[in-house]
Amino acid sequence: MPEPRSVLVTGGNRGIGRAVAEAFLAAGDKVAVTTRTGEAPEGALGVPCDVRDAASVDAAFTQVEAEHGPVEVLVANAGITRDQLLLRLGEEELVEVLDTNLTGAVRCVRRATKGMVRLRRGRVVLMSSVVGLYGSAGQVGYAASKAGLVGVARSVTRELGGRGITANVVAPGFVETDMTAALDEKTRAGYLAAIPAGRLARPDEVASVCVFLASDAAAYVSGAVVPVDGGLGMGH
Repeated sequence: MPEPRSVLVTGGNRGIGRAVAEAFLAAGDKVAVTTRTGEAPEGALGVPCDVRDAASVDAAFTQVEAEHGPVEVLVANAGITRDQLLLRLGEEELVEVLDTNLTGAVRCVRRATKGMVRLRRGRVVLMSSVVGLYGSAGQVGYAASKAGLVGVARSVTRELGGRGITANVVAPGFVETDMTAALDEKTRAGYLAAIPAGRLARPDEVASVCVFLASDAAAYVSGAVVPVDGGLGMGH
């Protein structure tokens, strides 16, 4: 059995993030999750963190390092939506989405890679969305934040690829979570009609791709965007 690694999943208390944390726990790793509510999957270390605050990010990593050792795998998953048509999109909503989803991810990657450089190994997985590449009416801010993660992964790959560190992007489509469960039937039917697979993804189907990208088997995969969308965004 390989040695358990120190894994940190941001926003790992529900939805996709929780499934990712559970998948790494099942693989035998030491898993910490950041959360604003304090909840964590059974067996994981819950760490309070607001990714919009660099001091909060630093404190979270410091706590994880003290309990589990330097973070070897970061899954930057924390994200929010504030959907609104562009002409109605408020300044505060726009800034909050970009600061959480994009700048927040960069803060976490910057802090994580400090330790990874010293270890001369590491895995960074950034949780994007099919919307980041496909586009969606009413989601200009969200799409911008998720598309930006591709540039982050590819720049980190160019900077740190020679030090045993990879950075990749996972782009889920529509996933069975609390957020999609709240959709009205008409909206849900419209999404299903557009997905070649004819169904929404299960959170564990996204999680398994994250586990692969963090594995030794994916050591030569970096700067990649891996869609997990049932074919919805093909070619984007």
